[in-house]
Amino acid sequence: MSAPEYDSELDACGLFCPEPVMMLHNRINDVAPGEVLRVVATDPSTTRDIPRFCQFLGHELVSQEEQGDTFIYLIRRGS
Repeated sequence: MSAPEYDSELDACGLFCPEPVMMLHNRINDVAPGEVLRVVATDPSTTRDIPRFCQFLGHELVSQEEQGDTFIYLIRRGS
């Protein structure tokens, strides 16, 4: 299985709510519409907050996975 492709990455490891989503809100603006941003976080609240962020702001949550204590998201920026 090949690794999913992404255009940019945001490392929010070690940060706690609301910092990961605040950083995501700023960083997503640096990504062109249609491009994919990979977010890596360690705060379990991101499993709730990031899907809601995508839903409310019209971005596509391409994938969400948990690897040990790390949460990895691929988000395609909406228009």
